Parts: sequence; structure tokens; C-alpha cells
Amino acid sequence: MTGYVLRRLVGMAVVLLVLSVVVYAVFYLAPGDPAQMACGMRCGPVQVHQLRAQLGLDEPVLTQYGHFLIGLFTGRTFGSGAAALHCDAPCLGISYRTNEQVWAMITARLPVTASLALGAMVVWLLLGVGTGLLSVLRRGRFTERLLTSLTLAGTAVPVFIIGLLLLLLFCAYLQWLPFPSYVPLTQDPQQWFWGLLLPWVSLALIESAKYARLTRSAMLETLAEDHIRTFRAYGIGERHLVTRHALRASLTPVIALSAMDLGTMFGSAVLTESLFGLPGLGRLMVGSVNVLDLPVVVGLVLVTGFFVVAAGAVADILYAVADRRVVARP
Repeated sequence: MTGYVLRRLVGMAVVLLVLSVVVYAVFYLAPGDPAQMACGMRCGPVQVHQLRAQLGLDEPVLTQYGHFLIGLFTGRTFGSGAAALHCDAPCLGISYRTNEQVWAMITARLPVTASLALGAMVVWLLLGVGTGLLSVLRRGRFTERLLTSLTLAGTAVPVFIIGLLLLLLFCAYLQWLPFPSYVPLTQDPQQWFWGLLLPWVSLALIESAKYARLTRSAMLETLAEDHIRTFRAYGIGERHLVTRHALRASLTPVIALSAMDLGTMFGSAVLTESLFGLPGLGRLMVGSVNVLDLPVVVGLVLVTGFFVVAAGAVADILYAVADRRVVARP
């Protein structure tokens, strides 16, 4: 097991290195002048040249990437003399618009997106696994057909439509809930919960439909196996077989998929955060793209990529823990 984990961690490091090369090449070597973006359209050639030298964009490409990579571990200083700007490790650059360190900007907004993603994962697991379990217990009845239809419909509705409907229903019409606003968990746990409830449900309704179908299909496949038929022959009740044997077997793919979806949630929360006005990574990405703040965009892409790759590695490890046969495969 230790060797398997080490191989996955090494593979994760290699993927992240390749990701950093691709991201740097796409954003800094693509057509367009990063120095002109940073300075603005009103800057003349002399000012752009000075800024290019300060940012190190006048150096060879490999040297630029080397400084960028080393800055992630040791920090970096942009420019020299009185105009020098120091960036602490891990240095993802300095914002063109605010002169803030990109890492500080990301970590200030990361708790919002983390709260949104983790809370939505809990809701979609409860709804998805619960719906899948109920549909198997009620298979062949009207309840199963109704739940199957609802899960199919849930996968087809965009998240912003669900979010708008929830806002209109619970905040504007019924007035059961306040309009969402983020309050840190450490400041007021109750307000933190109520402020994120609707965003959680908006994200979870779509994901729970996928998990309901996955849980149902995995449980039905398990119930068709030979050892389940043997248990039935011994007189074990159907409810016991579903809840004790089929459900346990269906949780293996659910755990692996949850880790992957949690990682991708950090990069796909743009619509939800914009719709509900949450100051997370998604809104920061939208604002940075609108003003062409290149270092912030690059930093967000790298951080999001890290979460996705890390989630994939965690999913592989959790799958191996649940099914030790995976470790024995080459």
C-alpha cells in the first residue's frame, strides 16, 4: 500500500510540473504583451520597456520559467532598487492592478470556495445516496419510477436556473431565508450556515442526481450477484440485503467519484458564486479576466489545477483502500 501511495504522489508531482509548463506557455508566450497588459493602453513604449525589465519579461523564455518555478518555493523579487517588489513563497506573482501578492489574494478567498464545495458535497452525498437507496428499496413501484424521472430531470437543468428559482421562491416569495451572504464560520457559525444553504442546494441538486443513478446501478448490480442469491435462499430479508450488503458495495465508486468532483468544484463554482454574490475564487477569476490581470489568472488556474490533480490522487488512494485488489494491479 505504501508503494502504491508513493507512486500516486510521484505521478501527481509530474502532472503538476507539466501543468505549470503548459499554463506558463499559454499565458505568457501567447500573442500579446504581458507588460502592455500590466501597464495599460495609456503607457508609452518607454514605460512598457521599463515594466518589461522590472517583471523579467525581457529575459530568455527558459530563464523566465525558471524564475517562475523557483519563486513557488523560495519567493521572488521583481525589479531592483527602490521600485523592487518582493513576493514571498509560494510566489504566484503580483497583481497588475492592486500590487497585492496573488497567493494572498487566493488564500483570502479560498475559505469561501472551500465552504461552498465541502458543504455542497455533503448535501449531494446525502441526497444522492439516499435517493439511490430508496429507489432500490422501492424498485418496481411508482416511487422508483418517480425518483428515476426526477434524477434524469435534475441532470438536465443548469445550476444558474436552479439557483434563480431557489432565490425567487425562498428569499423573494416565501421569505423563509435571507438573501445569501458569506459570513466566516469562525465569526458566526449559524449565519455561515444559512448564508450558504441555497448555494449548497443549487450545486447539490445537479450532482445528487448523478450520485443517485450511480448508487442505484451499483446496488442493483450487487443484488444480482451469486452470493446475494445464496443469502436469499437462507431466508435473509431483502431490506437487510440492500442496506447491509448492496449499499456497502456501492459506496466504493461513490467515494472515488466524490473526491474527483470535490476537486473540480473549486474550478466550477464561478456561476454559483457570481449568482449568489459570494466573494470566492470564482468571482476573483471573473474580475481578473475582465481587467486582464494576468498573474491572478495564472495563479488561479494553477491552484485550481492543483486541487483537481490532488483530488484525483486522493480518489485513487481511497479506491485502493476500499478495494485492495487495485494495489496488486501493475
